[in-house]
Amino acid sequence: MNRIQVILAIDMANIPGNFQEIVKHEQEVLFKWKQDEILEHLFLTQSKDAAVLILKDVDELKAKSMIETLPLFQYKKSVQYFSLNQQF
Repeated sequence: MNRIQVILAIDMANIPGNFQEIVKHEQEVLFKWKQDEILEHLFLTQSKDAAVLILKDVDELKAKSMIETLPLFQYKKSVQYFSLNQQF
């Protein structure tokens, strides 16, 4: 089954004062994706300035449109997409 790995880094130098509210909304969106079985895995870097998401059953175009809806996307430092083919 194919997967899309997304690495989303946040520009922590420019986060707004209501950052915790935005994070809460972000978690709600991600939880919905998990319930819908689109989000397979979510990892945060130790510094918590980037996330690695593994999405399944979507193509790269759909993944990009989904990621752009995330509340933290507007504070992105960088975003990378990798199409993966699961071997085992």
